[in-house]
Amino acid sequence: MKRNKQRLGLRALRYAAVAFVVALLVTWPTQTATIGWPVLSAFPILLLIILLGVAFDIVGVAATRAHETPFHARSATRRPGARKALRLVREADRVATVCSDMVGDIAGTLSGALTASLAVRIAPVNLRAAAAIVSIALVSALTIGLKSAAKGLAIRQADTVVWLVGRLLEAVERVLPLHILEAPRKRRRGGL
Repeated sequence: MKRNKQRLGLRALRYAAVAFVVALLVTWPTQTATIGWPVLSAFPILLLIILLGVAFDIVGVAATRAHETPFHARSATRRPGARKALRLVREADRVATVCSDMVGDIAGTLSGALTASLAVRIAPVNLRAAAAIVSIALVSALTIGLKSAAKGLAIRQADTVVWLVGRLLEAVERVLPLHILEAPRKRRRGGL
């Protein structure tokens, strides 16, 4: 019992460290690049960041809601993406942490920071603070509204979403030398 708590604690620290590094690597270039851009060209990037957070939230919720049974049948007939989908369901807690918490929260933070910097650039000097507050509130409302609608879709169509993501992961692995969601290798007892 104590050992499991230690593992969970270490896993949480590992996720926090990875999230910190990823947030730094994503936020700094985005903020730096958009400072010199015309304001109108930064809005599509802001929308893309919001939609990326929503999409990853869909995957995180669907992974926790999906069932293994349909993927066993698809895997037995070697349907594309079935094995990856099965791994997504079996690793639902980790998938939800990475997708909903890490990527979703980083996207939310990044969209808020980008929104504030855009508001400050657009608004007159005496209204900058108010413009930043109102625009962050608007982006928050948009993000929460989209995520709310997306969660309903993810819950109702969990198996379909997970299967599509499994197919996408498998296609990415065919093109790039990545091994996403690899099954852990089993150790033999008593041997090497």
